[in-house]
Amino acid sequence: MLSVNQTNHLSINHTIQLAPEERAGRILVVDDNESNRDMLSRRLRRNGYEVEVATDGRRALESVQHGDFDLVLLDIMMPEMNGYEVLERLKSDDALRHVPVLMISAVDDLDSVVRCIQLGADDYLPKPFNPTLLKARVQASLMRKRLHDREVLYARSLENELEIGRRIQKSFLPPVLPQPNGWDVAVRFEPARQVAGDFYDIFDVTGDRIGILIADVCGKGVGAALFMALFRSLIRAYTDRASVSSASPAMGILIEAITATNGYVRTVHKSAHMFASVFFGILEPQTGRLHYVNAGHLPPAIVDLEGEIRRLPPTGPAVGLMSAAAFDVRQARLEPGDVLVGYTDGVTEARDVARDFFTEERLLALLQGLPPSASDVLDRIQKDVWAFVGEESQSDDLTLLALRRD
Repeated sequence: MLSVNQTNHLSINHTIQLAPEERAGRILVVDDNESNRDMLSRRLRRNGYEVEVATDGRRALESVQHGDFDLVLLDIMMPEMNGYEVLERLKSDDALRHVPVLMISAVDDLDSVVRCIQLGADDYLPKPFNPTLLKARVQASLMRKRLHDREVLYARSLENELEIGRRIQKSFLPPVLPQPNGWDVAVRFEPARQVAGDFYDIFDVTGDRIGILIADVCGKGVGAALFMALFRSLIRAYTDRASVSSASPAMGILIEAITATNGYVRTVHKSAHMFASVFFGILEPQTGRLHYVNAGHLPPAIVDLEGEIRRLPPTGPAVGLMSAAAFDVRQARLEPGDVLVGYTDGVTEARDVARDFFTEERLLALLQGLPPSASDVLDRIQKDVWAFVGEESQSDDLTLLALRRD
């Protein structure tokens, strides 16, 4: 019996129930000569193919646009729109360019063959038709089409699985950000791929405190995304256990959560060689006091009303990097008007078309004369990053976090 997941998978991917090599090829024959069309159609049908015909180039384009053909046999010399024009239109259309085209013509000269190949034709068949040559070249063209179809189906199945992974991973992130009285909280999260190795979390901690977490798992893609879920879940679980079992102060919670997570990853997943840079802070909203552990993460910045910047440097190595790692807890205080900005290296290491880095210096320069809300702060940074990157593709996950004390 199929499981629910297997049933859903089959319903989503119903188009792949019949393997490409198991179905008969569907061929469109395009020729203005009726006897040629009839002769080709009969021979192809005898070989088990499904055949449709078109009498000119315009009808051929209409048929291909509305039909699922595996191969087009296209005559070169036709009135109104010749085979060259039809071929060029087919190969310039992203939705149709994958359909193989076998050119046919009584003109048996090298220039015609070269021109057809340059325009994207898969092969060339001269008239009068040799049955053996016709069969061989049709089979070869259909084999290429089937290989293409299998690649497309495989890519679609991967995309479907990655989309499921993206939705699951998104569920690990907080759907609503806590907004303590007197504070303004905002985040920005832009994965470079469908799944990400970055993560953030902002959550309530026992004693009217707020947990602030921003992290970056080494590597990219599915592997980093799987460990993102693990790191995030472990830190939350150990934080909750510490809070419930002993009502530990912020310092005790931080040490237990980070040390226990590090120990678990090193004990259970040592062979994977995975680690994460983590900034984990616990904020007392009423006082502005922040206890934090910076486990190998880029130092967040605290910016005051005068534009002075304080950094929160690492207090230990990345989580999962060393078995006997020691993590220190340090303190900072956010005064009214101060803004805490955390980020991952997807910001500072964003590249432009010249392959230059965005850099930490450029980021810190943006923190001068900050706007009056956490969301505006992040919008300013994100806008500048995308303007810098320009047409270059995003190379790494980008995560930003800001807390502003009113």
